[in-house]
Amino acid sequence: MKATSANVEAKRAAGRKAAEMVRHGMRVGAGTGSTAVEFIKTLVERVRLERLDVEVVPTSFQSRMLCLKSGLTVVDPAFVSNLDLCVDGADEVDQRFNAIKGGGACHTLEKVVAALADHYVLVIDESKLVTSLGQGFPVPIEVLPAALGLVTREVERMGFSCSPREGSGKDGPVVSDNGNLILDVNTGAISDPLALSNELDRIPGLVGHGLFVGMVDCVVVGRVREGEATADVLTL
Repeated sequence: MKATSANVEAKRAAGRKAAEMVRHGMRVGAGTGSTAVEFIKTLVERVRLERLDVEVVPTSFQSRMLCLKSGLTVVDPAFVSNLDLCVDGADEVDQRFNAIKGGGACHTLEKVVAALADHYVLVIDESKLVTSLGQGFPVPIEVLPAALGLVTREVERMGFSCSPREGSGKDGPVVSDNGNLILDVNTGAISDPLALSNELDRIPGLVGHGLFVGMVDCVVVGRVREGEATADVLTL
């Protein structure tokens, strides 16, 4: 099995394993990204075959469209005060289940939906497991356009460099689903994710950042061994 194919199979295994956690009558947060898509696809199959009564709260325009096109019952997060479960992807996950999210620029709403959930699950392939956050992936931050100068100044005062994320297939910067700019902050290895999270939270005009600290209940990790895809549920 080629490496790319193996990676796809690992993500599929993780998504399918997480979908097994959904029960009849649940209200579920549905995440964003390639592994979360596999969760949604499997959930669609279970709803159809098992006639599950499930309501879904998407974390992005992308996941919302997939859920609607697949016939799932979609609820706007603005009218939700609690979820039974939320399943989402991640860009990096450390040994304490802290994570960096936001490769798809949806981390602000993803964090809102995660905070609504009684049980928050990340689905990843094993390449996303790291010893320290920030070594291989920048921390995305969502910024009000009018606060670009202020936020850039404050991030640089913290000793980091940052730059607006550029779009592909279009000229100019990436714009979030909320109409804001996305900056990628190059932190290097993060020794204290909670302290950095708190520092970023204090910057006016910074709408949301991609550090998810102390939020995750378990991580479903997809792997391929000797051509066979499996998924393990990791808990602290």
